[in-house]
Amino acid sequence: MSELPVDALTSDPRAREFFLARQPILNRDQDLVAYELLFRRAAVGAADVVDDLAATAAVIEHSAALGLENVIGAALGFVNVDEAVLMSDIVQFLPADKVVLEILETVVCSDALVRRVAALAAIGYTFALDDVITHSEHLGGLMPYVKLIKIDLTGMAPAQLEALSRNFLAAGKILLAEKVETVHEFEACLALGFHYFQGYYFARPNILSGKKLAASQLTLVQLIGLIANDATTEHIKRVIKQDASIGLMLLRLVNTPGIGAGNHIDSFSQALLVLGRRQLQRWLQILLYAQPGKDRSAASPLLALATTRGKLLELITEKLHPAPRAMADTAFTVGIMSLMDTLFGQPMTAMLSQISVSDEVRQALLARTGYFGDLLQLAEAMERIKEEGELVLPILKRLGLTPDELNVLQLVAFEWSNQLSSSTR
Repeated sequence: MSELPVDALTSDPRAREFFLARQPILNRDQDLVAYELLFRRAAVGAADVVDDLAATAAVIEHSAALGLENVIGAALGFVNVDEAVLMSDIVQFLPADKVVLEILETVVCSDALVRRVAALAAIGYTFALDDVITHSEHLGGLMPYVKLIKIDLTGMAPAQLEALSRNFLAAGKILLAEKVETVHEFEACLALGFHYFQGYYFARPNILSGKKLAASQLTLVQLIGLIANDATTEHIKRVIKQDASIGLMLLRLVNTPGIGAGNHIDSFSQALLVLGRRQLQRWLQILLYAQPGKDRSAASPLLALATTRGKLLELITEKLHPAPRAMADTAFTVGIMSLMDTLFGQPMTAMLSQISVSDEVRQALLARTGYFGDLLQLAEAMERIKEEGELVLPILKRLGLTPDELNVLQLVAFEWSNQLSSSTR
């Protein structure tokens, strides 16, 4: 095995020339269970994979130093690895109980590689085979040590998908469907016995006429409207008493270390006093994404996505436009509201007819135009960096933000969202 000194990794300037993105992985119950961590070059182009040993080593060491839990929270992290990475000692930077190593399908399956994978599996590492589109005879030697099979749905015929899934399930493998873009694709894979799902089908609006909101969501919408219309505190308190669970969730949120008000808040009245109405409205918007009736241990992918967007947009605005503060608050609201159509199963135009927003917020949400529209496009491109990575650099240039600055702010947004998601469970 080759060895790279830690000092060489830390000083490698290429560690500053990448984008770090994460894509959610859901289970059959639509709970968030893992993220795939994606590394893309910034200097050459956001869509280029960081695949040479030195650059990959620098990236892994860099993210490990920041703390993997800050990126993925309580979830697992899926990391792409090639022969060079597997045969080096940099794998040891990744904790075996927190990662799944995705072996690229292009690797050359040598006897040495099989022995290395077997040794890593013996000390607790879990392996997945990435981007499978057919049965790969040349990787047969690795199969005893591969637990998960990732099957790319892109352009795959239903008969081919059924045959692949049937054969891998018969071999005792766990199946993960990749690039699941529609609810129909999700349901088809669910019926075939897939265990996990990666793709943005869960974040796309599924417009349903006559869809009814849960009682708690109706109360939250009412409260948000009351605050926007400057209702009296007594009126707001009367509404909150209609659903005690909202008050409890709100107090849990605002008292979460690192994301709350800084002082312990014991009552809704105190929350109103300490936070102020603008901040209180923010927490109520977040609570809309808490899944009513779900297992309290379950993590909501839509909540994680919305809060990461909101916080990232807020942090970027605080950096680029430190005053006035209202601008950063607006950026947060744009990020949170960008998934309201998905949450409520209604077109965004219908949502905006019920909620009073400024013209610039409306244009950002409907047309992705203006300053806030650029921010939202940036967040969405980072979420889908495999497909839309080429959009990242032009937007950063328009905003006047460097890739390194984006990475730092994004890590803060990841950590904040992870903490917040845990506090709503």
